[in-house]
Amino acid sequence: MQADIHPNYKEINVTCSCGNTFTTGSTLDRDQLLLEVCAKCHPFYTGTQKIVDTAGRVDRFKKKYAGLRTTGAKDDEKSK
Repeated sequence: MQADIHPNYKEINVTCSCGNTFTTGSTLDRDQLLLEVCAKCHPFYTGTQKIVDTAGRVDRFKKKYAGLRTTGAKDDEKSK
């Protein structure tokens, strides 16, 4: 193996804009990493994510397939 070809792996402090701080391993030359979004404040992880249907796609889907039935118990009763 060649010597001195791998970067130094060390622990660094990570600070988010929400104020959350933690340590992680990294090959960065700095001792601190600044983030805008972390797992404590990201809407996907906190459960505050909102689905915005701006084009009305959900309503169009419901209208398109409103008259269709799925096969199930009603079809079994008719065959008897």
